[in-house]
Amino acid sequence: MYWKDEGYLLSKNNFDENSIIIEAFTLEHGKYSGIVYGGLSRKQKGKFQIGNKFLLNWKSKNENKSGYFNIELIKPISPFFFDDKKRSVCILSAASILKILLPERQINKKVYNSFENLLFDLRSNNWIKLYINWELLLIKELGFEPNLKISNNDNTKKALTFNRNLLMENFIIPNRLKFPLFRSILENYFL
Repeated sequence: MYWKDEGYLLSKNNFDENSIIIEAFTLEHGKYSGIVYGGLSRKQKGKFQIGNKFLLNWKSKNENKSGYFNIELIKPISPFFFDDKKRSVCILSAASILKILLPERQINKKVYNSFENLLFDLRSNNWIKLYINWELLLIKELGFEPNLKISNNDNTKKALTFNRNLLMENFIIPNRLKFPLFRSILENYFL
């Protein structure tokens, strides 16, 4: 089995002394994981930043087996925000939410496009409002209708708390998931 797609890095874990296992959210194949041989080499490891966009070539002996990736960096996203803790945590929060909530290998182009738009719009002054609305869209796409828009007058802390409660009640608690650490850190920035 072989496919080629674009996608964003959601997570990475060391696999052996020179390889990593990554989880990527792709446009045409959904959330996929696989091994990147040589991913910890000096030449490679710098590009594996959460939120970066890649061209992914996935190979496996069959569709149900774990596979491996050959990757090319399309667009670095995270490095632009290394000096901005809040925006960096925003990327990590969004990626960790997608990692735990999206089912494996299920295509969701609307969520993919909204995540891409969020990453590209992080330089704007109202980035936190965009993030809050992104969470609401994700909650809606995953089957729960919050049925409201966050206006510019709303308190950011209240909006983040409201979204956290929706995430907890509808996804985290029923599925016995752990609430993402970076989402909690992001919310604490707006206390």
